[in-house]
This record gives sequence, structure tokens and C-alpha cells, in this order.
Amino acid sequence: MTRNREIPDRWPTSKPSQPGRLNGRQRKRSDSTAKRPASSLPSQQLYPMVEQHLEPQQAVPGVPSPPPPQLRQPARRRFKFNLQVGVALIVLGFGSVGFIAVALLLKLPAVPNCPATFWPTASASMRLYCAQIAANKQTAENLLEAIALVEALPKDHPLRPEIDRNIEEWSRDILKIGEEKFQAGQLNEAIKIARRIPTHVAAYKLVETEIGRWQSIWAKAEALYQKAENQLKESNWNLAFREAVKLTYVDNKFWATVKYDKLVDLIQIGREASAKLDKAYQLSKTGRVDDILAAIKQAETIPRESFAYKEAQDLIAESGNKLVKIAQDRLERRNWQGVLEIANKLPASVKLPEVKADLIDLANAISSAESGTATDLEAAIASAQKLTPDRPLYEKGQQLISRWQRETEDVTRLERARTFANSGLTSDLRAAIAEAEEIPNGNPRYQEARKEITRWTSQAETIEDRPYIDRAVQIANLGGIAALQEAVQEASRVAPGRTLYREAQDKIRQWTDTIQRTQDQPYLDQARSLASAGNLPAAITAAQQIQSGRALYREAQGDVNRWQTEVRGQQRLQEAYQTANPGTPEALSAAIRVARQVPTASSSRDNARLVVNRWSYQLLSMANDRSSYNMAEAIAIARLIPSGTEAYSSAQQQIQAWQNILNPPPSPSFELPSSPDGQFQ
Repeated sequence: MTRNREIPDRWPTSKPSQPGRLNGRQRKRSDSTAKRPASSLPSQQLYPMVEQHLEPQQAVPGVPSPPPPQLRQPARRRFKFNLQVGVALIVLGFGSVGFIAVALLLKLPAVPNCPATFWPTASASMRLYCAQIAANKQTAENLLEAIALVEALPKDHPLRPEIDRNIEEWSRDILKIGEEKFQAGQLNEAIKIARRIPTHVAAYKLVETEIGRWQSIWAKAEALYQKAENQLKESNWNLAFREAVKLTYVDNKFWATVKYDKLVDLIQIGREASAKLDKAYQLSKTGRVDDILAAIKQAETIPRESFAYKEAQDLIAESGNKLVKIAQDRLERRNWQGVLEIANKLPASVKLPEVKADLIDLANAISSAESGTATDLEAAIASAQKLTPDRPLYEKGQQLISRWQRETEDVTRLERARTFANSGLTSDLRAAIAEAEEIPNGNPRYQEARKEITRWTSQAETIEDRPYIDRAVQIANLGGIAALQEAVQEASRVAPGRTLYREAQDKIRQWTDTIQRTQDQPYLDQARSLASAGNLPAAITAAQQIQSGRALYREAQGDVNRWQTEVRGQQRLQEAYQTANPGTPEALSAAIRVARQVPTASSSRDNARLVVNRWSYQLLSMANDRSSYNMAEAIAIARLIPSGTEAYSSAQQQIQAWQNILNPPPSPSFELPSSPDGQFQ
């Protein structure tokens, strides 16, 4: 073990020390070559305190021992000889002592050899130093070793605060390593590492929390993985992939990458055989006939021995049902061409030959009924009656037959109603409407009948109400408020809901607007004249005579709002001037606040801005005057200057300067280095 060599504070010059006592003073030296974290102990605490003692009888290292006793010689020669020897010894002794002292001062202390240290006798600083060296390796074992090294020290040791701080930091580093293990998929190892943290450190309260979080995340990931595996066993590739994707949101790299990639590989292996089937599914979802037929053709290519064969057959059957449903919807719309298009293209793989035949028969029947005459409808009924009760579309055929039978009756009624309406007379139009209304809701021709009723009703109402509007226009053309009011009364005879009601209302609004403008324009002109003369209150009163809902009301209110804003601005500015009259700092500050309430849209806003800036400079001037004998009051005055004013920036700078004068920053302190004997150098 390499020990630290230290220089004693002074060489012993007094009488010999008593046995068992140390002679000299302990001294700590830092090892300038030792590497440690920035948070470690100061350099004077790195090495153990070493006590050295020198007895007066011991020879000083490097100084030769006194010569052995000589034979007695004559006094003169002996004195001369002793004098020469004494001088030589003195010179040699002082030179050796100086050389040794300089050498020891210049020699750096040796780096401690931690692996070779005998820990039962090691000092606290040695333990802490070696613990920091071990902790710097940032492995779980080294961090735990570092904690164990310093944990052996007493709880009341002077270095305990530094030791506890390091233990806390190392414990958190261990938790980080546990997190890395957890992220790498080593849950048990992460828990094992975390639980080795001493229970009494503050970081230990995070251990069970972290372990709980790890276990929760792990259990969630395992459940997702199990769900994906179950879906794979059922050949539910899409569902399996959905469960696999959920792993990427798990807060664990191992599950989000390694296990996810494994699942994706398993899914890909299963999906290679069903790639064609996936494309077929996509085509079948569009709802277009050509795409559904293409999906069936694609699914037909899946071989019988494929794992996806059953799924392909299900898709074919489902797609066939989709085509049949589309064909039935076209039957409802009597689109016989569309029905034949689907029926003729239905492949044998859908296994619906009877449905195909029935669709063709019903499409031909609809084709016969397309003209809508009674004869053609009877032919269509006869064609549909070919479907016997054992046929797939027998019910649909019966529905069409019932519809066509009712439609035959409706056609007869509509033909009779149209005959009445052809004359164009109001009475005949009313008769046609009454005949068409006999067709009940739910009958095939009901919508057609309602269209005819609407058309005939419009014709009748137009014939009845047009004279009112024409007469009202003629009256309005005479001009004048009285004529316009009479025209409004005439046009109002067109009742709500009638065909010409909207046209009549448009005319009424136009004439009413003209009447109101004619009546209210003098009020607005008078108000604007008063405003131009500077009499804003009178202008507001005049404009407010125009009531809400009148033609000029919105225009008048716009002027009123503008004039009221101007009045408020003038009032606020005058109030600000009155507030500032005392000339005190408080009065000027209050005046600034009032002046800032002048509305932005007011023409007084510019004047308000000018006086605000002028008052802010007056406050700054007052503060400067007051600073000559009371800086605290000067600062208080300067703080009354609000932000946004021209003097604000200068006021803030002045406040800072005055505060620095009142509270000067503390002067920096320096520590003088001390010499080995404790004297300041």
C-alpha cells in the first residue's frame, strides 16, 4: 500500500516528548492527480490525517550523525580540531535540512491504491475517495460497492452529510441502471438491482414506485402480446397487427421494438398467403359493382389448401350478397338496366343461380312497366307473377305486383286530373288538385301527384294574387308617402304561404324603406349639422329620435356611437386636467390613469397621449429633485411613472441607480493563503 508522505509543521527543537504523545501537528494535503466528481470533498479532505512525531534523540533524515567520541588530546589542538569539526557539521547539517525540506515540499503526494487498502484501518476520507472512484464507473456493482464503503462509517461522523449526499446520488444512478435493464427486457434483473439500494436513503421511496411501474408496464405488454398471439391463432391478421401496434405505445423499448418486431414477423409470415385476399377486401368495401366483382375474382384465386381459403369463400359469399342488395335497391328505383347489369355478371362462385334468374325476370317486368301506362303495368304484373313462392325473390316480386296494382289506380286518377288542369282556369285547377289529392301517401305515384298538386296550386294562386301586386305597383308609382303607404296595404293582401307572398314582401320592404328614410332623414341631417358645429350632446339627442327597426336606425346609431365616444374622450381629458391641478406626484399619477381612459377612437386620444408623456416627465423631474435629500421618496415617485410613457425607461434606470446607492452590493472577499507554519504570506 502506498502511503501519503506529509511534511511536519516544524522540526522538534524543544525537550523530548513524553512517551505515547505525538510531536508535531497533523496536516492534510490534496492529491492534485486524483480524479473525482465535481461534487466530491475539498482537496484537504481526500487523504487521511497522518500523525508523525520526531523524538529529539532521533537523527534528522539526510543529516549525518555526530562523530564517535575521540581520544583526549591537548586542549589547544582539541579546541582547534573541535572548532573545525563543529563548523563543518553545522554547514552540512543546515544544508541537508534545507535540501530535504525543499524536496519534501516539491514532491506531490502519491495516489492512494484503493484495491490494496486495508479497510478496517482506513480513514473516512480514504473510504469516500475510493467510493467516488468506484462510483465513477457507473455500474450497479461499483455503485453498490461505493455505498457499502461509506455506509460502514458512524452516523455521527463529520463527513456524514457529504457521505449521505453521495449515497443519494449513487442510489439514483442505480435506479437509472435498473431502468436501463428494464428497457432492455431484463425486468427481474432491474428489480433485483433496485432492491439492493439501502432502505434508509431518501431515494429508496422511489424503488417500490419504480418497481410497481415496471411491473405494470410489463404486465400490460404481456397481455397485449398474448392477445396478438390469440388473434394469430385465429388467422385474424388485422386484429393481431392492431394488438402488435399497441406495443409500440408501451413505455418499454424491449416490448416496443424486439417483441413488436417478433410479432410483425409472425404476422407477415401469415399474411403472405392472404395478400390477395386483403386486396379483395379493399375492393369489396368501396360499394361499387365493378370493384365488388373484382374482389370476387381476386378471392377465387385463393387455393383450397390455403389457410385463407375459408375466409376467401366467406368474402365471395359476402360480396355476392352485396351485389344482390345493390340489385334490389335498383329494383326499388325501377332501374331495370342496373339490375340486368348485376344479374348478368354474377359469377357462379357466389352460388346464387336462382337469385340471378329472379333478378333477370323482375328487371324485364320493370322494363315493361317503365312507360307508366295502364296496359304496360298490367304486362309487368303478369311477368312478375311467374315467380313462384319457392323462388328467392318471390316476396320482392309480390311487393312489385302490389305496387303496380296501386299504381294502375293512381295512373287513372292522374290522367283525369291532368285533363282538368289543361284548361288553365282557376276552378279547373282546383278540381285537378282535388282529384290528385285522392292518391294516398305510400302509393307509387304519390310523389308524382304531389309535384303536380304543387304546380297546379302555384298556377292558381298566381292567377288569384297577381292583381294585388300589379295594383300596388301602380299606386306606388304615383309617388309620395301616402301613395307608398296605400301600396303597402294593397300588397299586404297576399297571405303568407302563397306563391307570390315573397314577391309581395319584397315590394313592401322596398316601399317601407323609402317611407322611413323620407320621414327620418331630417332628424339625421339635423344631428350631423349639430355635430359639425361642435354640439355633440344635441346631435346625439337628435339622432336618437330615429327608432329601432327603422331604415336609418343602424346608420344613425353608428353616428351616435362615434359622437358618444368623442364626448367620453373629451370628458376624460378634462377630468385628467382637473386631477393634475394640485401638481403633487400622486395627483399627476392619478391624472395619467384618467387620461389613459380616453377611448382610442376619440380625437382627444392624441392630446391625452401628449399630456401623459408631459406628466411622466414632471414626475421624473420631481423624483430627481427629491433624490438630493431623500432617495427612498425619489424612488417612490419614480415608480409612479407607468410603463408605456416616454419617461418610463429613464425612470427605471434612475430607480436602479438609486437602489444601488442605498443598498450597495457586498464587496468580494478573498482568503489569503497560509504558510506551512500557519502564518499569512
